Amino acid sequence: MAKKKILFINQEIVPFVPDTDLSLMGKSLPQAIQEKGYEIRTFMPKWGTINERRGQLHEVIRLSGMNLIINDTDHPLIIKVASIPNTRVQVYFIDNDDYFTKRQMATNEAGEDYPDNGERAIFFARGVLETVKKLRWVPDVIHCQGWMAGVVPLYIKTAYHDEPSFANTKVVTSLFTKNLKMDFGTAFKKSVEFRDAKAELLAGYNDDFNFEELGKMAIDYSDGIVLANKEVNKNLLKYAKDKNVPVLPYHEDFADAYEAFYDQLCPDPEE
Repeated sequence: MAKKKILFINQEIVPFVPDTDLSLMGKSLPQAIQEKGYEIRTFMPKWGTINERRGQLHEVIRLSGMNLIINDTDHPLIIKVASIPNTRVQVYFIDNDDYFTKRQMATNEAGEDYPDNGERAIFFARGVLETVKKLRWVPDVIHCQGWMAGVVPLYIKTAYHDEPSFANTKVVTSLFTKNLKMDFGTAFKKSVEFRDAKAELLAGYNDDFNFEELGKMAIDYSDGIVLANKEVNKNLLKYAKDKNVPVLPYHEDFADAYEAFYDQLCPDPEE
């Protein structure tokens, strides 16, 4: 039986950004799964703090050029690619002048949240999924890590559910931090609308969309949840368990446990 195809949608990956639990796992998890023989693809945002020359990023012209409309505004999608040094892992970067160029990650130089962080996450999610379609690649499992990937589960189960690339895909979301003080604003529900991802689907979440509301939405549209830290947001963990979403406990030696979890969610068809 052929090994599964795993798509990793990461917020952060070392060495392109500083070391954090999230960025270290962003590198080590795809590498470990690839070394087990799986076919993988890995995506992250092209944060403005990333040194393109040092990281040896270059634009992929055949994948770039699409415009994504968010809040009635066209935003050009630029795709870049680089390899993680000393690995066989290639990383695709989602870039856009409005959302990423010359801008830091979640906060600006003064430590303030960017007011359009919600739109940035929406653009990133759609950019990744449109690029995977262009690659004509069909993942069995999509593993989302970080708040920037939080919109992906919703889109996979609604806006893209009829797409051949994603019709049978299972979605896994990792929980990392205990909490982040992030506010995506009251316009988030309207901004996220795309195809069958209607604003009314989000009626059950607070109108003032924040980090926990995004986490709840990701859980609701995921097939499995992974505890990537020893301590995660207790409210989100309880929410997942109350929703009876399969939860993989924290594993320090994670590779075998994650592989088994993927197999549990997406078992091989009986011969």
